[in-house]
Amino acid sequence: MIRELAQDLVDLIFEWGYLGIFLLMTVESSFIPFPSEVVLVPAGYLASKGDMSISMIMASALGGSMVGALINYYLALSLGRRVLAKYGKYFFIKENALDKMDSYFAKHGHISTFIGRLIPGIRQLISIPAGLARMNLAVFSTYTALGAGLWALILVMLGYFIGENEELISMYLKQITITVLIALVLLASWYYSVQKRKKG
Repeated sequence: MIRELAQDLVDLIFEWGYLGIFLLMTVESSFIPFPSEVVLVPAGYLASKGDMSISMIMASALGGSMVGALINYYLALSLGRRVLAKYGKYFFIKENALDKMDSYFAKHGHISTFIGRLIPGIRQLISIPAGLARMNLAVFSTYTALGAGLWALILVMLGYFIGENEELISMYLKQITITVLIALVLLASWYYSVQKRKKG
């Protein structure tokens, strides 16, 4: 049922072309959960048939991802910080906890944002702690774009090469997700060891 509704929505939006991809990726990247593969795999398939341009798909997807991420970032920055400062004590969130989060994102926000953008279920949410911590906007935008762009490219290429075969897409998407997660664990371990050596 949900899958059919999502497909109907995609069909409707694709009538709008690249603007549709931009709008759906804005939704996907903000606080409304919407699977990016439902948008970008079919777009990649359309590109393989010559109906769409990969570069325009990527530009639309990346633009939408950035807008959605910035919506979360600024909502957390403007509203979330104020709410936590005022009511956080009722949820055992002290002021020094916010200070620690500020310090963490100042030092490690770039790697956290990049890794977060590649983890299913986390990619939409990583912008919120970044906004709460008042992470440097240029750094946040750069690493959000890198992570979002890499994930979008994976999905578009998946659709481009095997867009007609749903079973293959499902199988490869699982394998790709597992591979990406393993790579991210290795990246995080390497980053941690580098930071530890710097402190030592």
